[in-house]
Amino acid sequence: MVRSVPPPRRPLDPADTAPAGARPGGPVRGWYENELGWATVPGEPVRLSVGERFDVLEVPAEAGRAALGRGAPGFPVAVHGGTGGTVGTAGEGCRMRLLVAAGSAEELPGILQWLEWGAVPLDLTAIGEGSLMEAPMPPWLVPGCRRHTPVQGAAVWLRPPVAGCEVEASLPTVSAPGGAKDAPDLVRLVDTLAAHCHRVRLGRLAAQPLAFS
Repeated sequence: MVRSVPPPRRPLDPADTAPAGARPGGPVRGWYENELGWATVPGEPVRLSVGERFDVLEVPAEAGRAALGRGAPGFPVAVHGGTGGTVGTAGEGCRMRLLVAAGSAEELPGILQWLEWGAVPLDLTAIGEGSLMEAPMPPWLVPGCRRHTPVQGAAVWLRPPVAGCEVEASLPTVSAPGGAKDAPDLVRLVDTLAAHCHRVRLGRLAAQPLAFS
């Protein structure tokens, strides 16, 4: 009796595990557009339009982790880049991106001046209107526990946005009449991030070998 060899199984398609509402053929893009209502731009990898629903504050992951450890509320946070490590213990060169209310990028220089950080060199940048951000991998596509998932240079969520909720209501914003009363205060967040960015910079300077002439 001649037995036929079964055909090879096709690799697992991320679309097979896509949640309801994800667009066929593009589960990552569909999750952002359909579940969160965030605009994406054509092309691969999937990129998000910044400045419409949110802005971004970017800092070294070391400074960001320290700031989040001070009890910052649960607004969305992503990490990307680096040379190894995990989401919970990001590798060297890893960056952290904290989502803040749209328009915050324009407010950052003034906030830093008011907090007397304006003259201090800080590795704290704002990404605002007209910019693009690589879309972090949706949590349902990251195998296992996020805390133990290798970063390997890809953007992943440390605190993912919750689909079906008004994400903007959780974003840090400048306190103002008419704003979301439960949103964390942007000024306090910037002050905390600036302090930790400064400490990280001083620590790196202290670790450099002395140059002798």
